[in-house]
Amino acid sequence: MIEKIIKISIGIMGALLGYGLLAIVKVSELIILPNTGWLGLTINLGVALFFGIIFYLLSPTIIKLGKKLAQRIEEELQNVPAYDIATGSFGLIIGLIIAFFLSKPLENLNIGYFGFVGSVILFGLFGYLGVKIATKKKDDLSNAIKDIGASRIQTKQKLKEGYNSSPKILDTSVVIDGRILDVCTTGFIEGPLVIPEFVLHELQHIADSSDGLKRNRGRRGLDVLNKIQKEIDIEIIIHDKKFEDTKEVDSKLLKLTQLMDGKIITNDYNLNKVAEVQGIEVLNINELANAVKPVVLPGEEMMVHVVKAGKEMDQGLAYLDDGTMIVVESGKKHIGQSIEVIVTSVLQTSAGKMIFAKPKSMTDKAV
Repeated sequence: MIEKIIKISIGIMGALLGYGLLAIVKVSELIILPNTGWLGLTINLGVALFFGIIFYLLSPTIIKLGKKLAQRIEEELQNVPAYDIATGSFGLIIGLIIAFFLSKPLENLNIGYFGFVGSVILFGLFGYLGVKIATKKKDDLSNAIKDIGASRIQTKQKLKEGYNSSPKILDTSVVIDGRILDVCTTGFIEGPLVIPEFVLHELQHIADSSDGLKRNRGRRGLDVLNKIQKEIDIEIIIHDKKFEDTKEVDSKLLKLTQLMDGKIITNDYNLNKVAEVQGIEVLNINELANAVKPVVLPGEEMMVHVVKAGKEMDQGLAYLDDGTMIVVESGKKHIGQSIEVIVTSVLQTSAGKMIFAKPKSMTDKAV
């Protein structure tokens, strides 16, 4: 059924082509033919019918050629990168628009079908040039698009009202942890600090808990926020965005951070990972603490206080001021004593840094 419709359409196109050619012949006066009367009508219909029948009979061949041409074009396009197709299409559109405006004067000259032919040539020429120029200059177009995108980002940043730096959104865990107060005191974090209302509600809920430990943690978090507001010269924003469609506090934090184009301050490992997946910048207090721990190299001497026995035989454990564990070989007999040790190795684990050492007295005896 579809093939019959295509054959009929080709026949109609042939009839229209024949009629058009007859009109060109009449206008050019190559052959003097009557335009009116039964004879003129018969000639017009006859020529259109003749071409229509010829094209209808040739339609199977035309269809086969069309399929081969479409298949060839498809095979060629599969070898062309998608970016080249996009740039070529863009250039084609620009070329056709230019050809459209240039063809308008030809239509106003009243030169009949020569104006039509001239328009067709213009459309073909500028369409071809548009595709060729766009594909050859694709790198220049790509750089221009990138420059436009960069300028828009800079404009967006300039239009941010009230923020000299990106806002930092505090989550519940970092407030309860309390170290954010010390970090802010040192001036390493620039404001504004954003405290969402739903974080305040969660802290209040924890502070009102029947569990003593949770209650103390919640109260400590509220005390930390109070000290940040009163004792530190930094801008504090209490954000009242509710996000009624979201229940989890972490999800609300992520949405608010994206909305404000800011950064999350947290020490929650899972929240950190989810934020990274969503392309949100995270300032992790635990990572900061590990980064600023003193660097200890094998062979260095230090004074430590052995506080308890280790897991292995004769091992003693000591700790630095920042909480780093020191495993002292043969240190069990020195529990409760402050001794000089020499670092033998340093092990970095996901939980933090671990230092292995041995008493300096053992080294002196060996010498």
